[in-house]
Amino acid sequence: DAHSTEMNPETSNPVIDLMEEQKQVTAKGGTMRLGAQACEIKEGTRASEIYGTSIISERHRHRWEFNNEYLARFEEAGMIASGRNPETGLVEIVELPGHPFFVGVQYHPELKSTVENPHPVFVHFIKAAKEFADRKASVKNPLLQGEMI
Repeated sequence: DAHSTEMNPETSNPVIDLMEEQKQVTAKGGTMRLGAQACEIKEGTRASEIYGTSIISERHRHRWEFNNEYLARFEEAGMIASGRNPETGLVEIVELPGHPFFVGVQYHPELKSTVENPHPVFVHFIKAAKEFADRKASVKNPLLQGEMI
């Protein structure tokens, strides 16, 4: 019954929750977590491969966050918090090793992406999708193609 308190305020397992500093805000105008925020990337992760550096700055526009009380359970199940804010510890990037491309981000990469200079998350996603499609196409037995993931 894990849920987001945005969709289910009464959930007993608020994996996605309102940021602590937002819980007392009643007049919502102009109170989101906005603008560039630092993110420290864990070495040896897909995020590290995508960015090629250990500290990035990405744009945000939200009030909700991954609830760090659940982080240990998610990591025990195999998910990695591969990017975190170095000051607050907020999870910014999660990924699932061994998956062709399971990367989730808290920020908005589309705000730093253009046709001429696409965001690296999008570039790596498209590359992974093409590699997956190529591998799947190379499997001649259609019964095995569904087993690719």
